[in-house]
Amino acid sequence: MNTNFDVMISQEKLEKRIKEMAAELDKEYEGRTVHLVGILKGSVMFMSELAKNMKSELTMDFISISSYGDGTSSSGIVRLNKDLDESIEGRDVVIVEDIVDSGRTLSYVRRMFEDKAPKSLKIITLLDKPDRRVVDCKVEMSGFVIPDKFIVGYGLDYAQKYRNLPYIAVVS
Repeated sequence: MNTNFDVMISQEKLEKRIKEMAAELDKEYEGRTVHLVGILKGSVMFMSELAKNMKSELTMDFISISSYGDGTSSSGIVRLNKDLDESIEGRDVVIVEDIVDSGRTLSYVRRMFEDKAPKSLKIITLLDKPDRRVVDCKVEMSGFVIPDKFIVGYGLDYAQKYRNLPYIAVVS
């Protein structure tokens, strides 16, 4: 893999937008406990920064999902690898995702979570690639809408590498 990167979203822009998103969530959930659920592994950096910047009382959990295909595209078959550790029934749940592209994973997760009877359910994502959408998937808040480019950094990987870049980069 060519490891030349062109910065798409700087660390400073990421930090600024995540603080804004945290403030929006604090305002919406004022006086309530927010239950953040990150989708592993890509959401870890985003969810950690989001939580650090929120003033609301919050709890956290994670799920792990995989979508099988030929390595470069999804087959559309979604599999749950790790379920929630705690019940979300009656809770204000915010699903935290790193990137939404096809929409398959998040539409599956939304249906799965709705069946668990949360008090409220919201999906937020750091990055949204609407040009790749093949399944309608409602995302209530996104950090950045980006073009259909191959990106890495800030939790996004290529073969499990480059997640630790402090910015979002296009692989050139």
